[in-house]
Amino acid sequence: MEKLVTIYCKNTASYHSYAFGTSLLDIYHDLQIRLNYRVVAARVNYRVEDLNFRIYKPKDVEFIDLSSPSGMRVYVRSLCMVLAKAVAELLPDVTLHIEHPISKGYYCTLDNLKQPIDESLIAQIKERVNAIIAAAEEIVCEERQTEEVKRLFTEAGQKDKSALFETLGNPYCRFFRIGDYIDYYNGVLLPSTDYIDLYDLIPLYDGFLLRIPNRDNPLVLEDVVRQDKMYDIFKEYVGWNKIMKLNTVGDFNVMCQNNQVFNLIKISEALHEKKVASIADMIHAAADKVRLILISGPSSSGKTTFSKRLSVQLQVIGLKPIILSMDNYFVNREDTPLDTNGEWDFEHLKALDLELFNRQMEELLRGEEVEIPFFNFEDGKRYFKGEKIRLEADSMLILEGIHALNPELIPLIPQERQFKIYVSALTTISIDNHNWIPTTDTRLLRRIIRDHRFRRYSVRDTISRWPSVRRGEEKWIFPYQEHADVMFNSALLFELAVLKRYAEPILTEVPKYCEEYTEAHRLLKFLNYFLPIPDREIPPTSLLREFVGGSSFRY
Repeated sequence: MEKLVTIYCKNTASYHSYAFGTSLLDIYHDLQIRLNYRVVAARVNYRVEDLNFRIYKPKDVEFIDLSSPSGMRVYVRSLCMVLAKAVAELLPDVTLHIEHPISKGYYCTLDNLKQPIDESLIAQIKERVNAIIAAAEEIVCEERQTEEVKRLFTEAGQKDKSALFETLGNPYCRFFRIGDYIDYYNGVLLPSTDYIDLYDLIPLYDGFLLRIPNRDNPLVLEDVVRQDKMYDIFKEYVGWNKIMKLNTVGDFNVMCQNNQVFNLIKISEALHEKKVASIADMIHAAADKVRLILISGPSSSGKTTFSKRLSVQLQVIGLKPIILSMDNYFVNREDTPLDTNGEWDFEHLKALDLELFNRQMEELLRGEEVEIPFFNFEDGKRYFKGEKIRLEADSMLILEGIHALNPELIPLIPQERQFKIYVSALTTISIDNHNWIPTTDTRLLRRIIRDHRFRRYSVRDTISRWPSVRRGEEKWIFPYQEHADVMFNSALLFELAVLKRYAEPILTEVPKYCEEYTEAHRLLKFLNYFLPIPDREIPPTSLLREFVGGSSFRY
C-alpha cells in the first residue's frame, strides 16, 4: 500500500494527499496553481523552499511568485548563478564580483580582465547567459562534508568561499551545481535555468549593471536610475575594505579568530569621526550663506546620532548648532493622510504641518524668535510648551527627518541657505564574491533590536510593519537621495557581529507558525555567517549605541 502524506495548500485553502516524497513541483503542476506571475518557490511551514523540495511529513504549503520579496530573492540569486557560470566559461581567468545594489540593479565588476568592459564584451556575456537559459539546465542543490566542499571550490578557483566555510563550523555544507559549474548561495534557487526570462546587462561606471525585474510589476525591468553620489561612496568604502584586506565575511571571521577585531572597531569608529568632522568643515566653509542643515535617510540609518555627532563637531569649529526634529511638526493624528488601505500614512509629506513649518523656518532665518511645537506620540496631538529658539549670527539649525531632502518641504527658502546630507547604512563587505549583504537587512536588524529594547515592540510587530516602512522609503526618501550635498555611510564593518548577540535571542521568540516567521528565519540564517563579538570596546558616542544601548547621547 502506497504511503501518503497530507498537505494543506494555502493557495487552494484545502487539504491534499500525495505519495510519500512528492516534490513541490509535482504538487504545483497537479493543483494547477495560478498566480499573477510565474511560481518560483514555496513557503513550507513558513520557510522558503525550492520547488524540488520533497514532502515527507504533513506541511502547510504556499506557492509564491515574483511579487513576493522571497520569490524575487530566489529569482535574483538564480540569475546571479547563471551570470557567474557564463563569466566563468567565457573568461576563465577573470573573477566576477557582484558587489552591491545600485541604480535599482546590482553593480558587477570583473577582476583580472585584460580588456575594457564595453558593449562588445557585455554582448558576449549576454549571449552566453542566454544560451545557458535556453538549455534549461537543472539547478541542483548538493550537500557534502565541509572539507570536501572547500576542496571543490578551491579546485574551481573560488577561494573566497574557503574562509567562510571554515569559520561557519558546520560539518556539512550545501552548494549548487549547474552542469559542471558549482557555486554557493545563501538561500534556495530556481529548479532550472529556463525559469529566468527577464534580465539585462548594461555598462555602468567601471563595471556593469545587472538589471532585474521590477518588484511591483515583474513583467518589466526596473528603470535604471543614475546614482553617482551613491556609487562614489560605495567605491570609497569598498576600496578601503581592500586596503584592510577585509572583503568578505570569511575575512572578518578570521580576523575575529585572530583577536584583531577590536583594532578594527577602533579604526571603523575613527573613520566615522573623521567623516563627520570633514562634513562639519564643509559646512563651516559655507557658513556665510548656509543656515539650515537638512539630514535625511531611511529608517534606522542612524540619523539621530549622526545629527548629535555633527553638532559636536560644529561646536568644535566655533558654530552654535540647534537640533530640531521634524517629527514635532506632525499634524494631529486625525488629520494624518490615509494610505490606500485606509490606514494613517505617517510617511506622507502631508503628515507634516507644512504651513507651520515653513512659516517658522522663514521667521528663524529673519532672526526672529519662534515657539517650536512638541508632538506627543502617545495621544497623537501637537502641543506648545513654551520652548523658544532664535538663530544667532553663528547659529546653524539642524533639521533631521525623512523628508529633509524633498524639494517640496521648504520650496521658498533659497538652496544656498541649505546644506543637505543623506545618511544610510551601506554595508560594503560581502558574504563572498557572488553574495552581497543587503543594506536593508542591516537596517532591519537595527530597528528590531531598538524597537524591542526601547520601544517595547515585539519582533513580530517590527517585521510586520517593515514592508510599509519600505514603501514609504521608496516613495519619499530614495528619489531625493542624489539631491544631497554629501552622503554619510553609517554602517560599521563589525556591527553585524555585534547585532547578532542582541538579535538572535529575540528572533528565536517569533512563533514558527506565523507570517513573520519567514523573515525571522531568514535573518537567523543570515546572522549565522558571523562570529559574535562583545560590544565592550564600542565607545558610548558610537552610532551603533543608538540601537543596542549604552549611548552617552540622550534620545
